[in-house]
Amino acid sequence: MIPITREKALELIKKYNQDKSDMNHFLESEAIMGALAERLKEDVTYWRMLGLLHDVDWGITKNEAGKHLTKTRDILKREGFDDEFIDIIISHGYGFDLEGIKDRKREKKLEHALAAAETISGLIHAYALMRRGMADMKVSGLKEKFKNKSFAAKIDRKIILECESLGLSLDEFFAISIDAVKKVADEVGLKF
Repeated sequence: MIPITREKALELIKKYNQDKSDMNHFLESEAIMGALAERLKEDVTYWRMLGLLHDVDWGITKNEAGKHLTKTRDILKREGFDDEFIDIIISHGYGFDLEGIKDRKREKKLEHALAAAETISGLIHAYALMRRGMADMKVSGLKEKFKNKSFAAKIDRKIILECESLGLSLDEFFAISIDAVKKVADEVGLKF
């Protein structure tokens, strides 16, 4: 089902994305998606690959408002990914002012999982930077930051709440996500 290895996926990401903070986001999203798959007894490799590649075209579209995800299909098709995989990736942009997908709605569990996972990664990263690392990060502290709309204000809390479509409470989702990011903290610059 997955036509390339993780190593090849990392090469692909680096081909289009040179920014270290973007790479941190990809790795955190991959870790969270893998942890969610384990918890929900889903295909861990498939879910991790979705997290890793979800913003593959970001480096070449981020300076053009509305163009993000417009290059994704071509990039991933060339690597042998099927339409289902690509459609799930594109679904994380539904609702944003992006070309061709603004009015679409996520319906599948996997679409909600990817959107929630990649969004919570930003909140966790911001909180970890503020508190100087992931060590001893607790659900209660992250929940306070989640409720404080002025903290990491650009992060859409409604998307994080899509975790409930997976049958997970917010607290469960926070715990899974925190533990996942702790495992890659060294790699993503969150181990102080």
